[in-house]
Amino acid sequence: MICAVACFFAACSGNQKPVDLTAPKAAAGKKYQIGTVAEKALNSSARLPGQLNPYNEVNLFPKVNGFVKQLFVDRGSIVKKGQLLATLEAPEMESQLQAANSRYLQAQETANASKEKYQRLKEAAAEPGSVSPLDLDNAVARMRSDNAIAQSELSNVQSVRTMQGYLHIYAPFDGMIVQRNVSPGALVAPGKSTDQPMLILQDISKLRLEVAIPEDYVDKVDLKQPVTFTFNAMPGAQHTAQISRSANALGSMRSEAIEIDVLNNNGSLKPGMYAEVNIPMLSGSKSLLVPNGAIVRSTEKEYVIAVRDGKAVITDIKEGLAGKDSTEVFGNLKPGDHIILKASDELKDGDAVE
Repeated sequence: MICAVACFFAACSGNQKPVDLTAPKAAAGKKYQIGTVAEKALNSSARLPGQLNPYNEVNLFPKVNGFVKQLFVDRGSIVKKGQLLATLEAPEMESQLQAANSRYLQAQETANASKEKYQRLKEAAAEPGSVSPLDLDNAVARMRSDNAIAQSELSNVQSVRTMQGYLHIYAPFDGMIVQRNVSPGALVAPGKSTDQPMLILQDISKLRLEVAIPEDYVDKVDLKQPVTFTFNAMPGAQHTAQISRSANALGSMRSEAIEIDVLNNNGSLKPGMYAEVNIPMLSGSKSLLVPNGAIVRSTEKEYVIAVRDGKAVITDIKEGLAGKDSTEVFGNLKPGDHIILKASDELKDGDAVE
């Protein structure tokens, strides 16, 4: 039995072959479908959102403290320029006017007395030695001083009357009252832009369609060509107009505001409505285009994977206009650069690519 067991183990050991675990694997780059970056002319227009704003808008505040006496308009009222909108009352202002009138009358009487005194001294001075030159000079100075005081008091009276005029609130332009925040009897005072106004007046006979042009398109917009736009609230109705003005400066959102004047003859358009605007682009402008599948989008960034010297190079981009097959990109790319067409985030920077 011992001999049989020994023979069995000998047979097993003779058939087993050693496994070589140290053999190196052949390192080779994975094959990917490669494309190139193209340079082509931009699309004829860019589709951007816009918003309607009133052509003129003003928050109406009182210039003096007072109580609302009468309101002649309400929300939705159509008003004309110079129309009386509201009147205020301030009893203390009437007292101020009476006091100012009294001071003016007193100063005027004093000035008249000084003038008469000077005239008498001047007539008496015709007789040599009857009036000293010093007395005559003093009378002239007193007359001029009292006259200046009277003129000052007259200006004070006019100032108080002007302040009384501020108790009447007039419309600065034609438009519609869109908000009323006070009622008769309310105490009002001059306010700041952050305070609640008495009334809000808007001119909606003509509106401003404001569109924010991204920084990358600012120099490519054709300001001379007409734009077309449709309103979300009125699908199917297309409008055409010229670009009226541009800000010529970038705002806080790194975009330039342009405005399109839109006539509102029938009053169907309202401030705040949103629109989709086709902005014409300059035909000579060219941009870099890559296939849509070449762009990798993550929560942190957008990029394409370029191929340089057989290595993958992750290149950050910013997307522009998107088409059916390709997308306009901005980044460290040049026309003719090789990129991976069906890229994914599995491929890392520096990986070998065939």
